[in-house]
Amino acid sequence: MRLVLRILGTWLIGLALILLVVDGTKSLAANRLAFTSLSQAWTQVHAGSLEAVQGFFDSRFFADLLDAMLAALLSYPAFAVLGVPGIALALAGRKRRRDGFLRAEQI
Repeated sequence: MRLVLRILGTWLIGLALILLVVDGTKSLAANRLAFTSLSQAWTQVHAGSLEAVQGFFDSRFFADLLDAMLAALLSYPAFAVLGVPGIALALAGRKRRRDGFLRAEQI
């Protein structure tokens, strides 16, 4: 299970770094900070799936709450939306660190 968490976390961090480089390049070209929101990135990759997710949330019981949460999530920069869960998954999948204190006779 830890291996799956680490691999998924590494992939998400890698995608976040790619999106960060793209945003950095856009920022250098525009001479100002330019971030790609998650909705813009998702629309460029596959617009139909974004519409399907919005339609799915509209058919749920808490449609207004889900719509507001999705709108807020889609407005954040794409690298942050992918990077934060990626870091959390990578940390969750790491091995526990054992503090190896040495006794005097081990030195």
